[in-house]
Amino acid sequence: MIVEQSKQIVAEVGKAFIGKNEIVEKVLMTIYAGGHVLLQDCPGVGKTTLALAFSRVLGLQQKRIQFTTDTMPSDITGFTVFNRETNRFEYQNGAADCQLLLADEINRTSPKTQAALLEAMEEHNVTVDGITHPLPSPFVCIATQNPLGAAGTQPLPESQLDRFMVCLTIGYPSRENQISILNAQRYQNPLNGLNRIASAENVMEVQQYLSSVRAADAVLDYAVRLCEATREHSMVELGISPRGIAAVVRMARASAILRERNYVIPEDVQAVFVDVCAHRLVMRPQARVEGVSAADVLNEILHKVQPTAALHGV
Repeated sequence: MIVEQSKQIVAEVGKAFIGKNEIVEKVLMTIYAGGHVLLQDCPGVGKTTLALAFSRVLGLQQKRIQFTTDTMPSDITGFTVFNRETNRFEYQNGAADCQLLLADEINRTSPKTQAALLEAMEEHNVTVDGITHPLPSPFVCIATQNPLGAAGTQPLPESQLDRFMVCLTIGYPSRENQISILNAQRYQNPLNGLNRIASAENVMEVQQYLSSVRAADAVLDYAVRLCEATREHSMVELGISPRGIAAVVRMARASAILRERNYVIPEDVQAVFVDVCAHRLVMRPQARVEGVSAADVLNEILHKVQPTAALHGV
């Protein structure tokens, strides 16, 4: 049931986001794992289209906020206004009051506004004037950002980067896929033709089922050893935190679900390790000088740290 529905979701989103089913699967796994997605790439490759397609196919209430230099924290959290008719202060919802929040170009706004997302992403609440307001369930944030160095961008703080379960790079489509995209856009916006495959209730059921997916202690030990190796690497200033390890395990469970298994194997951990961990590493200046990226370090660790012999072929 879950696997069949997931295939239908990937196929339906693929009608608007053409030729990148691997990216679509990873975003769906992140939603199943109860995490948030950071899409980082140059303008025009479909980051916003991907987020909008998921909101329509999953039947989630969606809001979008376009970050600019003058975006205020209250635009996200909401604010209170005085109603003269009732003689009371009333709370007005912000952009975060939805099930899927598209935070577009998140690295174009001020750190203060970026920080306003922290509570919403971690606690699924927003606090305004000392009063906490719960957000709808499920709550998923899909944020996009342009590469650092683009005009008007500034880096996200490490504390906020750590709240994103994965950071994905889409890349340019192939020549054949670019032709398919042009043909799909000939008569209408492909987003308008998408069908709703699932609902918010379906998403929450999968998120609850995730905890029943078994992960043997040996698999957990393998995930921990991989993450611990990042803390000891000579090119890494700050390695993976316990929150990062938990994210690897949750994503590995989601990977197992999509592979029609109710247990996690080392290949699930390996499949999600780079996407979950690359944006969490703080590299030393020497790494930048030598052209060593976080992904290079993680792939090196995957090669060096092997699962125990008993886990091979599980």
